[in-house]
Amino acid sequence: MAQATLSMDDLLAQAGEDVKQLTAGETINGTILSVKKHEVLIDLGAQGVGYVPRREVGHSRNYGIGDEVTASVVDAELDNGYSLLSLRKAAKDRGWDEVAVKMESGEIITVVPYDANRGGLLVEYEGVRGFLPVSQLSAEHYPRVGSSDKDEILQRLNGLVNKEMRVRILDADRKANKLIFSEKEAVKEGIAERFEKLAVGDSVTGVATGVVDFGVFVNVEGIEGLVHISEISWERVNNPGDYVKVGQAIEAKIIAIDKDRLSLSMKQLTQDPWLSEVEQFTKGDKVEGTVTRITPFGAFVQISPAVEALVHVSELGGDGTDPEKVFTLNERKSFVVLDIDKDNRKISLSLGK
Repeated sequence: MAQATLSMDDLLAQAGEDVKQLTAGETINGTILSVKKHEVLIDLGAQGVGYVPRREVGHSRNYGIGDEVTASVVDAELDNGYSLLSLRKAAKDRGWDEVAVKMESGEIITVVPYDANRGGLLVEYEGVRGFLPVSQLSAEHYPRVGSSDKDEILQRLNGLVNKEMRVRILDADRKANKLIFSEKEAVKEGIAERFEKLAVGDSVTGVATGVVDFGVFVNVEGIEGLVHISEISWERVNNPGDYVKVGQAIEAKIIAIDKDRLSLSMKQLTQDPWLSEVEQFTKGDKVEGTVTRITPFGAFVQISPAVEALVHVSELGGDGTDPEKVFTLNERKSFVVLDIDKDNRKISLSLGK
């Protein structure tokens, strides 16, 4: 006589009280059987096999075969006989308690961002998903680019994905499901100690982290510095990118120390060529020069590689004379040296006759 097919309920009844029927929402312990790209299978012992889709695995931990895990039951029995589980939800429930402890203590923790957008980095810690805003990145990682270079900002942030970062928890609200991290807070104490050791006039070495229209941002051992465009070179700089590239090592002199930033000068570590070149000129000399800029108050003229002089509008031969009607950019003209002010690095010219 053929043996009757037993249902799952019959099998559970025969197994007695040792096998407890799973219910949605409960947590259960098991051992990982396999880890694949889109799923994880978990051995639940007498309660069968659990199936965890990739979206429910989470980002804060890498799992391996044989690992003991705790999962949350989403659906007790799927059509294939597996139980649908979530590792992420179980971790999240426990993770909020850990988040509260870390925030209270102010402890520095290590996280690994799993994605990025233009606003910052997406981070998961102990199963709880959070955010690390751009504004809370350290000087080393802050994407200093032009305000319009949104694609470059995202590219810089994507470069931090899957890399370990030391952070502190800045804000946590379990009810609102809000978790904010800060890298700046994690490095603050070390930076404060470094600041105390620095002084105006010191020479420092750093790495260019951003090149913008008004200068170059430099990371000096975790401290942010700025080389203003006027302090890049003794010659006139129109585009900082012509002198410095992101990632380039920079040597500079500290010319001011602000609350949280250094003002730096690259050019002050080199000799000012103006001081040597100006020695060839004396008052009354006739010189030739190239018109480099035309303004309402006169024109600037390059009379040597490092020396630029001014022809004031009052020297153009009458009241109300428009410099643009007298000069053309890049033309060469003859001039007479009216005055040399070495203290203020100024030379005044008049039109030659």
